[in-house]
Amino acid sequence: MEQGKIKLPQCADCNLEKRICSQEDGKGPGYCPTINMADVVEASLEVYGSPEIKEFAHNATIQEGECYVNRDNPQARYAIKPRIQETIEFAHKMGYKRLGIAFCGGLRSEAKILSEILKAQGFEVVSVVCKVGRTPKEFLGTKEEHKVSPGGFEAMCSPITQAEVLNAANTEFNILFGLCVGHDSLVMRYSDAFCTALVAKDRVTGHNPLAAILLHQSYYRKLRKEKFNKGGSVTVTVENNF
Repeated sequence: MEQGKIKLPQCADCNLEKRICSQEDGKGPGYCPTINMADVVEASLEVYGSPEIKEFAHNATIQEGECYVNRDNPQARYAIKPRIQETIEFAHKMGYKRLGIAFCGGLRSEAKILSEILKAQGFEVVSVVCKVGRTPKEFLGTKEEHKVSPGGFEAMCSPITQAEVLNAANTEFNILFGLCVGHDSLVMRYSDAFCTALVAKDRVTGHNPLAAILLHQSYYRKLRKEKFNKGGSVTVTVENNF
C-alpha cells in the first residue's frame, strides 16, 4: 500500500467507546487502520504461520491473561504480577534456559540483583555492560563538548557489541535493562534472540518515564510549552509550574 493513498493511522486520538479493533459491533474513525488497512492486517497475520513466532505470540497472550485474577468478573479484576515476575514466567513458558541481560553501567547494582533473581529461578544468565570493549567515544566522531565529562577518556556505550556478545553466548532471550534511548534500539536490531525491556532509562524520574507524561499538566508542562531541538537546547516559555 502506497503511503500517499492511505489515511495515516491515529489510534491514540480515537475516543470511541465501542471500537472496531476490540469489539465485534464496534466502529472506527476515518483514520482507523482496522478499516483502512485490511490488506496490511491480513499480510501481518501470515507471519504468525511460522511455528516459532506463533508459539512466542501464543505464550505472550497467555502471560497477559495470567497477570489478572477474577477474570470472570470485570468489576473485580485486577493485576497481581510485576513485570519481572511476568518475564520469568514467560521465559519458563518458552522453555528458555539461558537468558541475557544487556544493562547500563549506571544500574550495575540493580543488574546484579536481577541476575541473582534469575539464577534463583533456575536460569543460566549472561550479562553484559554497555561499556563493553572500552571503545573510546572518538570512534564515533564524538567531540569533547559532547561527552558526559569533557576533557578525558570516555568509553562509548556499544549496544551492537552488547548484542554480539549475547549472540556469541547463544542466549535464548535477552532482557534490556536501563539502556539509553537509541542504544536499546540497536541491541534489539542486532540481537539474534528476541528481546524484552524490563527497565527503560530515565535519569530524572527514577527510570519511570511515564511519570513525566502523567505530570504533563503540572511539573512537566514544558513538554507542550517548549520546543526541543536536536542540539538539546529549548525555546523557553516562562510559566509557573507550581
